Amino acid sequence: MAELIVVGDRVLIEPRTGEDKTDTGLVLPASVSQKGDVHSGRVVKTGPGYLTQNPEYSESETWKESETPVRYLPLQAEPGDLAFFMSNEAVDLRYEEQSYMIVPHKALLALVRGDEAGEDAPSATPIDDLEDLWDGDE
Repeated sequence: MAELIVVGDRVLIEPRTGEDKTDTGLVLPASVSQKGDVHSGRVVKTGPGYLTQNPEYSESETWKESETPVRYLPLQAEPGDLAFFMSNEAVDLRYEEQSYMIVPHKALLALVRGDEAGEDAPSATPIDDLEDLWDGDE
């Protein structure tokens, strides 16, 4: 079996399926919750990143060990992240009987690291704790 390689600044996302629940407890079926402009799903794979020039590459210094003329600037998204993205930028893809979406990195709106299975997500500092940092001199 061939390996699926994501190219450039694209992200392979497994979209969330099923029902969503609103804050008030209303259950929205998948057909309704997927009609919005923003979708979400788990990042499965990312491409190498944005293509940039390699500043260390020189065609005139032939004695140097051969280097590639390009480098990739890595993406923020990582496998396992929960991604919120603009659905109009996404391309549906079916690979090995599984549905995915290919999304350009620029279409990602937000990422959530960690999951409900025990991995700790980064926590924000509570507003009450910020008062301790304020020295009041300004």
